[in-house]
Amino acid sequence: MDCRPVNTAFHQHLIAKIGRENFERVRRTMVGIAGAGGLGSNCAAHLVRVGFRKLKLVDFDVVETGNLDRQFYFADQVGMYKVEALRQNLLRISSDLELAVEVRKIEQTSVRGLFSNCPIVAECLDKAEDKSMLVSELLPLDKFIVAVSGIGGCGSSDDIRVHPLKKNFVLIGDLHSDIAFRPALSPKVNIVAAKQADTILERVLSHPVS
Repeated sequence: MDCRPVNTAFHQHLIAKIGRENFERVRRTMVGIAGAGGLGSNCAAHLVRVGFRKLKLVDFDVVETGNLDRQFYFADQVGMYKVEALRQNLLRISSDLELAVEVRKIEQTSVRGLFSNCPIVAECLDKAEDKSMLVSELLPLDKFIVAVSGIGGCGSSDDIRVHPLKKNFVLIGDLHSDIAFRPALSPKVNIVAAKQADTILERVLSHPVS
């Protein structure tokens, strides 16, 4: 149990909205963010804004100018490792976070170890084969996984749905607009990232984890 005092206006506003018991439940839940690009950076920001303070951020890439149109980074962070830049930005939302960062490519040989202490993992990777690998490796461990498929282009945002596939596996997206063929643009990327965070919040509030 976290014994730090909760007395900032930021915390008190959240407690007023979701109740102290729920707030404390959210605060003690560790969430893994697999990939810190458009989905991962924005999902992490949404999670922090609803009270999550324990995140594991894993990505090997650096911030590029071409990321700024849809990812939670700023021009003066170009060239930084994404997980380090994201740590900076999340701490500007709330300064009491516990952020574990790994500058590392997520591979089949490492994925289980990277997220061993995360009961919940947001899949925020770019390539279909990497997404499939992460789900295949983590699903047997009974972690709650929130993966994504279909966020490309613009319009038809009402087609983006939450698809519960198993008791511990949810897939979010329209299931057809692959970013390999349609560009990843900020509105749909953020809609999906927000749905990931909302799904995780709902899970924690309805299924307490130790």
